[in-house]
Amino acid sequence: MYYLFPLFMFFCGFLLFSFNYNHFLVTLLSLEYMVLSLFWLLFVYMIFELFDMYFVMFMLTFWVCEGILGLSLLVSMIRSYGNDFFFCFNVIQC
Repeated sequence: MYYLFPLFMFFCGFLLFSFNYNHFLVTLLSLEYMVLSLFWLLFVYMIFELFDMYFVMFMLTFWVCEGILGLSLLVSMIRSYGNDFFFCFNVIQC
């Protein structure tokens, strides 16, 4: 029962990531939602199996760095193009 809700959250975040690709910010928010569900699933698993929490802190550090990298890409995209629409971003113009 405790494993089903984080998996449902991950599936909903994956569907949002797959079908909503107009704004870069919405894509980043859906990725962070998926990371939150994975963190919850990993935390519940570690609690029930009586493992140590060092691995959870290690993974949380990497997930925070991933979020910071996404926000820095968003800021650089807004500064260079003026918005966060994917259709304005063209790889050939770089």
